[in-house]
Amino acid sequence: MSETHRPIVLVLGADGGRPPPGIDAAVGAVELRYAPDLDRCSAGMGEADALFEWIHDPAWLPAVWGSARRVRWIQTVSAGVDTLLFPELIASDVVVTNARGVFEEPIAEWVIGAMLAFTTGMHRSILDQQRREWTTGRTVERLGGARLVIVGPGPIGRATAGRAQSLGMAVTMVGRRPRVDATFGDVVGVDRLHDALADADHVLDAVPLTEETRGLFDAKAFAAMPRRARFYNVGRGATVDGSALVDVLRGGTISGAALDVFATEPLPEESPLWTMPNVIVSPHISGDAEGWETRAVSLFVENARRFAAGEPLVNPIDKAAGYRTGEPLADGPSR
Repeated sequence: MSETHRPIVLVLGADGGRPPPGIDAAVGAVELRYAPDLDRCSAGMGEADALFEWIHDPAWLPAVWGSARRVRWIQTVSAGVDTLLFPELIASDVVVTNARGVFEEPIAEWVIGAMLAFTTGMHRSILDQQRREWTTGRTVERLGGARLVIVGPGPIGRATAGRAQSLGMAVTMVGRRPRVDATFGDVVGVDRLHDALADADHVLDAVPLTEETRGLFDAKAFAAMPRRARFYNVGRGATVDGSALVDVLRGGTISGAALDVFATEPLPEESPLWTMPNVIVSPHISGDAEGWETRAVSLFVENARRFAAGEPLVNPIDKAAGYRTGEPLADGPSR
């Protein structure tokens, strides 16, 4: 990159009058331009060297990709990239980086909170309070001594595992393949998923959405769980067979579910999940801790500096796999 040319970054879904908080810190390294709508996105794409996806609309990039002649890097404000990727982007040499490090700690705390809501009966107490019913004779459960099966030993799964162990829970992790983790010990391969589920008190779905994980939690997976088990989804809604989940919750095959993500969002009004007493519905906000926007922009600013300097970028995605790789890029992308 020449000393006189600052790379042009097109900020998608934002207006220069109300820019993302703290983004001006990138101005020394890159030139920021804004595309608050599809027309501005189309108009600015031809000169952009990089894109910062502040607000995501999955229709924008496929519609204008033919004009993205100079784009070498895309930073998304999300941890998941399944709705960002499309065949032409996957096949290109454009580098995609995500917001790993921003959301996993709050999501882990949300999972612990949801587990506590069930085991303490807090979810039922809230319903009883609304009905002004004083229900005595109830007992509470303990998280200490219970087993949490985490499917997806990535950043969210690992952050949750550490907190669960500190509460005295036993943790089993299920990944793509069996291996030994330096912190959490044996990781079970996905080929033994049902065996792992058979001993679960709580099951966390923290997998990214890929062709391999789509519908991973189906009727057979839920049938493998004990009746006492509760299911938590902070990954992606499409990793779950929604009809199968409703059936097992209605039939008492599992005890409950706390769901922050759904195949269709917002969750349709007619969904039976809204009114099930053994279900907690959360509107995809488990990671949105106060100040997340500033933290996400700080990550972009650092990557913008690296991009301009030709240095390795933070959080590169394996586009073919659909999730983050373990190592930074060996070489920063150039213009």
